[in-house]
Amino acid sequence: MTRHVDWIATIVFVALLALVTAIGFLASRWKRADLHLLEEWGLAGRRFGTLITWFLLGGDLFTAYTVIAVPALIYGAGAPGFFALPYAALTFPFAFVAMPRLWSVCKRHGYVTVADFVRGRYGSHWLALAVAATGILATIPYLALQLIGVQVSVAALGVGGASGSVAPLLIAFAILAGYTWKGGLRAPASMALVKDVMIYTVVAVAIIYLPLKLGGYGAIFRSASQSLAARPHPASLLLNSHQYFSYATLVIGSAFALFLYPHSITAVLSSASASVIRRNCVYMPAYTLLLGLIALLGYCAIAASVKVSSSSDVVPALFVKIFPSWFAGFCLASIAIGALVPAAIMSIAAANLFTRNVCAEYLRSRMSSKQEAGLAKAISFVISLVALLFVLFAPTQYSINLQLLGGIWILQTFPAAILGLFTSWFRPGALLAGWFVGMLSGTAMSLSQHLTAVYPLRVNGSSVSGYAAVYAVVLNLAIASLGTLLANAYSSSTTKDDTSASDYELA
Repeated sequence: MTRHVDWIATIVFVALLALVTAIGFLASRWKRADLHLLEEWGLAGRRFGTLITWFLLGGDLFTAYTVIAVPALIYGAGAPGFFALPYAALTFPFAFVAMPRLWSVCKRHGYVTVADFVRGRYGSHWLALAVAATGILATIPYLALQLIGVQVSVAALGVGGASGSVAPLLIAFAILAGYTWKGGLRAPASMALVKDVMIYTVVAVAIIYLPLKLGGYGAIFRSASQSLAARPHPASLLLNSHQYFSYATLVIGSAFALFLYPHSITAVLSSASASVIRRNCVYMPAYTLLLGLIALLGYCAIAASVKVSSSSDVVPALFVKIFPSWFAGFCLASIAIGALVPAAIMSIAAANLFTRNVCAEYLRSRMSSKQEAGLAKAISFVISLVALLFVLFAPTQYSINLQLLGGIWILQTFPAAILGLFTSWFRPGALLAGWFVGMLSGTAMSLSQHLTAVYPLRVNGSSVSGYAAVYAVVLNLAIASLGTLLANAYSSSTTKDDTSASDYELA
């Protein structure tokens, strides 16, 4: 990374960030409504149409850390890094089936979070608390990684080192907290359009300009192949046979997990109708093409002989090395803005969960609408602050590892949150037991592998490496199913269900 300040890049960076920040602060005037209501502040009144939902979901799911982490993984590990492409493609058919049903039942009952749905479906506040707590725990390190995206972008400009990037981080936090408090979900939605246009521009230029500078794609792939094979832990452009199962389970587990994250569900519930969600699930795979092009930046960085001390610096370092200063500033600004958009949605989503499913359930059950929205704004600020403290005082790798662990955790809400959309067969106590076993086993598997996601499962004396989240959720489902069978056999009581079959019918 450069050590001197690139003033041209910095000026472009600051100007673009200021423009988008202004848009975020003005967002409270867009689709004007009473932001003292949680449904308006946290879900924008469920009024976003197809176009806005497209950009909101794109800003929500394809974050700054996606732009940084996917090429970084390919830069370091080669072919396995491409697991992000098939999982991004598979997750939208899953969302097409499940998310319109979730929107429908939540709209009819006024549910703001998925834990609200679980509470109504199973009549269990403990199960709802488990889902809410899992969502909050999985979101905080994810939010921290967005701030790391801002940090590496600023560092690439040459603005100090680790200590010199504290002030820009504090400024980014203040911007994030300010426009989130003022505009709620409208703020990141209004910024998402600019963010996506910038990212598309960066990718369009990169796929043409970088091959011209580096001798074409043939030269890029040859250089990457030779460099990966020569490393102490050799890698390649193609998967080895022993990587097939781990790759497949990573794809499947990640595809099911993506729309379980609170920020994904918040974007879904802000839509105007189930039809808007279905249309976006049809159109959103276009982002997978974008993701594939972004992934190739990892090989471009190898071909450009980019050397970094941290894999998170790969893409910013490539931009600074190859592009002219003014466009490097544009690229780095797109990463920073691409961090602030999902960070806002994440803080809002986690605040909605804490307000509705912790505070309103256990601490302050008689809040007015104004008090509820005010509390959610305060919690959003606190959650963003916790993420900032992660970045400032914990090693970057710690946040990355916790985010990987968060993926294992969030998949354990699948039986209650997703299967509950299609059947009321499961007993809440059995689901809670399955969740607990899944969380415990998934965490133990990850810890045993030094907080990595792949676990070597011993089967008949041989080792089968796979995504720990998938192993854990299979165990989770087995416990939930067995517990339900036992409960049905020995108890005649029925589960209280506030929903009806008509609630899941799609308009």
